[in-house]
Amino acid sequence: MPDLEPQPAEVTLHGSVLVLLQFDVCEAIRLDQLRELILARAVESPSLKHPALGYVRYERPPVVESVESLILESGERLHGEIKYYDYGVLSVIFELPFIGDWEKLTSLASRWVWEVDFATQATEIVRGKLERAAPALVKPYKNWLSEDYLIFHVREINGSSSVMDLFQQQGSRIAQVVRGDTGKLAESECNEVLQSRISYYANDLAVIGWNAAFIYDSTSGAETAIQLLEYANSQLLEFRFYDDLLTKELERVYSLLDEGTGMLARWRLARSATRLHTMLLDVAELTEHVDNAIKFLSDMFSARFYKLAASKVGVPDYKDLVTQKVHTAEELYRFMVDQFNQSRAFFLELTVVIILVIELVYFFRGRPF
Repeated sequence: MPDLEPQPAEVTLHGSVLVLLQFDVCEAIRLDQLRELILARAVESPSLKHPALGYVRYERPPVVESVESLILESGERLHGEIKYYDYGVLSVIFELPFIGDWEKLTSLASRWVWEVDFATQATEIVRGKLERAAPALVKPYKNWLSEDYLIFHVREINGSSSVMDLFQQQGSRIAQVVRGDTGKLAESECNEVLQSRISYYANDLAVIGWNAAFIYDSTSGAETAIQLLEYANSQLLEFRFYDDLLTKELERVYSLLDEGTGMLARWRLARSATRLHTMLLDVAELTEHVDNAIKFLSDMFSARFYKLAASKVGVPDYKDLVTQKVHTAEELYRFMVDQFNQSRAFFLELTVVIILVIELVYFFRGRPF
């Protein structure tokens, strides 16, 4: 009887899938007051990926509260929590434990990326939580901007000894997971996805896309990566808000300038210029607040990870848009002030001329003024 060739063991992945949903609900949140209202806890600073003299820390750690489980139509039950950031962003994270093979993971990624509307379900949960937290909110918004992101965290793969083996054997599968596509991707597309990878040890890997990321690491090792991805997406959300705010204000100013450059129109520019300048100060203050919400001190790997994550989700692009519009708004402000000053100078000169004419009239009539 011929010897049977040994069959390769079935590859099983152990980990979890995280759904990250973020909402920009107000200008700021008073975290100390919020903590008293909901008796929640403050999240700790991200743990270090490796021993270092420096560390990654929040300037003001977000407040964390558990939320009810989310049950999908498929019957999947996701456990969740909500984080309140002091710059007005709420982050809802749902987690589903996962055990299965690569085919099951790619199928789940495709379904969750394109078919499941997590944002609508999370919105109802957020509205309920904010009713109690309302006193701690500064200038709440009527309409919320939102962002969603998926993180596929695999902590164990049987039969895989190193990241190099994983990358060579399952690179195309990882690309499918990040893209949320069950079809076989072209080699060029796989290369495009896998270029956005980063590792520190020989047994950890993160591949970051614009709407999803794949992380292969232990639970404690992945903690920093997950929090940095969360922070990068919250920055994107804030810069989207500033971009929308500045776009509307610039449109209003352009409409005002199109009304004409007469005396009355120029006088109306004073109020608009003041409003525009106030908005620029607010945007500068809030932007600095968001940029400085988390600090990287000597931990260069975390800084590089954040830079890659921010680049992939689009933070630099929106930040550049905001910067350009701030410069445009500053030029418009100077123009409006100049126009107002010209109008004021003309009015003063006209007033002096009128007074002189009146004096001359009374003088030639022989009557005192």
